[in-house]
Amino acid sequence: MEFLQAMKVFSAVAELGSFTHAAEVLQVGRPHVTRSIQELEAALGVRLFQRTTRSVKLTAEGEQFFARTEDILASVNDATSMFNQSGETVRGRLRIDLPAAFSQQRFLDRLREFNRLYPGLELVLGVTDRAVDLVAEGVDCALRIGELPDSSLVGRRMGAAVMLTCASPGYLEEHGAPLSLSDLPAHRRVNFLSGHDNRPLTWRFCDNGEETSATFHSSISVNESNAYVHCGVAGFGLIQAPGILVEEHLASGQLVEVLVSYRPAPWPVSLLYPSRAHVASRVKVFTQWLSDELATFNQTWLVP
Repeated sequence: MEFLQAMKVFSAVAELGSFTHAAEVLQVGRPHVTRSIQELEAALGVRLFQRTTRSVKLTAEGEQFFARTEDILASVNDATSMFNQSGETVRGRLRIDLPAAFSQQRFLDRLREFNRLYPGLELVLGVTDRAVDLVAEGVDCALRIGELPDSSLVGRRMGAAVMLTCASPGYLEEHGAPLSLSDLPAHRRVNFLSGHDNRPLTWRFCDNGEETSATFHSSISVNESNAYVHCGVAGFGLIQAPGILVEEHLASGQLVEVLVSYRPAPWPVSLLYPSRAHVASRVKVFTQWLSDELATFNQTWLVP
């Protein structure tokens, strides 16, 4: 088991490119990481990393060993959970990253059911709308809304989020409700800054079955989903957001949907995880649970 543990430490250092970050992810001291790598190199009789004051890179031998290590660790993980599908043998820490739209109470209540189903898993939940480096930050999987940028990550489609254009009653009383896309230049909008490039997301609409975009003046720009909705409630301008994010505000009357007949096409909802030959069992069970769960979600705001 000591050699297996050393392989886990090696894998973490190889993925993160840092002894310090590996120690943080594994929740051990940095000296333990250094000692494990030194002992592993001594046992193998090769140097696995090229170390400088600024970087840690795999040697040619390290690259070869890393490829085998990933297969071995994945096989060991699968072997420990092959006899029990109830979740009792699926153990460890599962790091999940959610967009703020899915951090609503209703979704977290359902996530608690997953927690009960797999009590051996410790969930580490990150909530952010920014782009996340899954490997560097030690994240197992990330749920995202919108088109995915080209990357080495694996993306599995989970459904599509219905998009709505909304405004507060106060804003509509002051500026009137837009009845068609031609009315938009007379209005203000709240910009949402992309987590990938920090640029405002393009507003899209469906006009007579064809997708079109619209550009008009903004009054404020934000980069976090909940703050974005709050700006809409405060009357800064129109917002365009996933239905799951604004459903409570629509129900309470704090927001009103406008341009209903121009709703844009739903945005894809995808689960991302690092591209590997084998996916850890903890990620597999979460992926399947999430797929089943979202299939029963409120079809008003989330569609297949």
